[in-house]
Amino acid sequence: MLSETEKQQIDAEAGRHEQRRGALIEALRIVQKRRGWVDDAGVADVAEALGLTAEEVDGVATAYNMIFRSPVGRHVILLCDSISCWATGYAAVRDHLQQRLGVPMGRTTADGQFTWLPVACLGACDVAPAMMVDEDLHGNLTPQKIDQILARYE
Repeated sequence: MLSETEKQQIDAEAGRHEQRRGALIEALRIVQKRRGWVDDAGVADVAEALGLTAEEVDGVATAYNMIFRSPVGRHVILLCDSISCWATGYAAVRDHLQQRLGVPMGRTTADGQFTWLPVACLGACDVAPAMMVDEDLHGNLTPQKIDQILARYE
């Protein structure tokens, strides 16, 4: 069930669009921000709020890589794997993250602190290799810089 705050935020976003369905991605982000991820109940809630079917909402939620359909850690690391990042040290960054976190990409650390996922592009080619932690962009990554960055989130 949507909280009153979620309902108000979704209604406000829907009011900015010609059709309520135009607020779909933002509605999913609103639910995810409060709950940490979008479960089946969240999909149903958004569908009801926007006058869509759960299948329509789920189709968008599962296609959009910034909406999490399963539980994630307290902090989500998105590691860019674009060609620019590959050409500027992605492999060393990826390997260091795996060693530092102790889990393969796509997993959550045992303490629930971090989930790390690949992302096709962060639009940060000028500072490649790059990653985001939650909503914070970090670029020009090296293994040493990664350790400093992660320390801020522990």
